[in-house]
Amino acid sequence: MKTFLPCAIFIAILACPTEATAQTNQWPQFRGPTGDGQAVQTQAGAANVPTTIDSSVVTWSTPIHGKGWSSPVVWDNKIWLTTATEDGQKMSVVCVDATSGKILIDKVVCENPDPAFCHPMNSYATPTPILEAGRVYVHFGSYLTACLDMDTAETIWERRDLECDHHRGPASSPIIHGNKLFVAYDGFDVQYVVALDKNTGKTIWKTDRDIDYGTDNGDRMKAYCTGHIINVDGKEQLVYPSAVATIAYAPETGKAIWTAYHDGMNASARPIYHDGLVFITNGMGSMVAVAANGKGDVTGTHIAWSANKGVAKKSSQLIVDGLLYMISDDGIATCRDPKTGDLHWQKRIGGSYAASPVYAGGKLYLFSIEGNVTTLQPGIKFLALAESTLGDGFMASAAVVGDAMILRSKSALYRVENK
Repeated sequence: MKTFLPCAIFIAILACPTEATAQTNQWPQFRGPTGDGQAVQTQAGAANVPTTIDSSVVTWSTPIHGKGWSSPVVWDNKIWLTTATEDGQKMSVVCVDATSGKILIDKVVCENPDPAFCHPMNSYATPTPILEAGRVYVHFGSYLTACLDMDTAETIWERRDLECDHHRGPASSPIIHGNKLFVAYDGFDVQYVVALDKNTGKTIWKTDRDIDYGTDNGDRMKAYCTGHIINVDGKEQLVYPSAVATIAYAPETGKAIWTAYHDGMNASARPIYHDGLVFITNGMGSMVAVAANGKGDVTGTHIAWSANKGVAKKSSQLIVDGLLYMISDDGIATCRDPKTGDLHWQKRIGGSYAASPVYAGGKLYLFSIEGNVTTLQPGIKFLALAESTLGDGFMASAAVVGDAMILRSKSALYRVENK
């Protein structure tokens, strides 16, 4: 580990992204300010985002070199994302001016002469950065976790010693809460969650996954999930899905609070929390709703319902106005009652999906791998508002800032807004 600047200089000025963005409408992390894919409503009201997303509403487009599925994040008119050469030998951070689309910073932060295998569906730059005032935290799995200065992209601290055989490439995004940066390493060989001091990069705690995977095959122990901090009866929990099971940890200590077994592998959706239930997809087409007030192994006592019809394997879910939405990998959109799991509607949209949906300006947006964008009206009856096409396909999830949507296709970055 290298530390380049003393942490005392900036400890006092760093703020939690959720607190800082509630008023400024930044998009600082994977799935936005609250980690659930919803745009923050400002004093001016809901975002006035275009209903139809096509070339007619593009303010600018900027080519992005390399291959990277990390989602764009935004802070103070700067858009950040990561990318890598397709062979993984060079990993970069890119900063784009949100007004003009001009590239402000394009910097190689990690070079790997002999990178491990990465599945073609994945990339060497899939984890999404997370932002705070003056700081950019980037993560490339076991290759590099680093804190960068937001003005210069100079390294403040970095870690290259957190080992893990990702087997098919990294994908979990880091999250921040208080003074901690949390990252999960659910690999072929080892599986653990680590809390780093966000100011220095030093390890605060590291907890091995206490999961009975039921196999010695490391390929069935992999997962790619981003964690989520929830508050249950006044106490915080760090919920981190893995293969086979999900564990909720005490954020301060790393001690397990509850574990729910749900089978599966390659889980990648970020869990969401609503009305006492945590909603988890297992990466293999099934999901569970877990009551978060349990202790120990809650598999037999706290799983409120489960489902395996139209469940996403890759993209995360949305809950809007008490309804649960998702889009499956093969293009089936569903709306469920989150309390019971009962279907309100299920509709084949078509296409294939990896990017997570977003909710902005009273509308739901779905982005396909082929480049199709479907806009839906939320509600217990299916209503499509628009179907359009932009770019060469979406693996990354969208960001929404003010009345603009920032989209990353496979090869370019777009700003779209009403003219």
